[in-house]
Amino acid sequence: CNLARKAAATDLPVLIEGETGTGKELMARAIHLFSQRHKLLFMAENCGAINDDLLQSELFGHRRGAFTGATTDRLGLFQAADGGTVFLDEISEISPSMQVSLLRFLQEGEVRPLGSDQTRHSNVRIIAACNRNLRQLVAEGKFRQDLYYRLRGFELRIPPLRERPEDIAPLVSHMLDKYAGSVSRRIAGVTPDAMARLTTYDFPGNVRELEIEVRRFVALAEDGEFITVRHLPPEIAKLVPRVARGQD
Repeated sequence: CNLARKAAATDLPVLIEGETGTGKELMARAIHLFSQRHKLLFMAENCGAINDDLLQSELFGHRRGAFTGATTDRLGLFQAADGGTVFLDEISEISPSMQVSLLRFLQEGEVRPLGSDQTRHSNVRIIAACNRNLRQLVAEGKFRQDLYYRLRGFELRIPPLRERPEDIAPLVSHMLDKYAGSVSRRIAGVTPDAMARLTTYDFPGNVRELEIEVRRFVALAEDGEFITVRHLPPEIAKLVPRVARGQD
């Protein structure tokens, strides 16, 4: 987080690495909100969810008739977010040709919509994220080294939740307030025994999985009730807390 604060004060690209569900987009939004671009747009694109042609259109835009189904002109994210920030998730999944296009944009700020012969310029900050080791992909020849170096003006790694169990209690407290408040319900808190089991669980789905569990707690608990072991799913309730494990 301290490194992210320093990154926010600059205009350098940021590369965020971490497992699925660790909060990479949340971190990207925080960097944008603490940057000088905070009054302008933050736009996000999942690069692994669409094919190459559609991704090219989403980022750079297209002109009417550029391909089948292009019935109108479309402004790409790079132009739409001019002056702001574009977040590119799953950057490791883009094709070699898309890597070349993105590298040129990072170098020159040039945007040429599909089907157009005109080049425009756009000033956006790129924050990229991936759940794979990009340095290793470069070593394997699966990702361009020059693009990797362009993206990692700042390189942040968000550790999985199992490596930071001390974060679980404050996250649970924040999420309980958030979701209980949304349904006008008050949750008294979480018993020490239940919290000990939560902090012992590895949460393979990371913060996203924890958030789903907390929303379920809110749905199950009565107004003013504590969250106890009986509210936990069986795979968490059966765990022996780390403290008790150490005492044994």
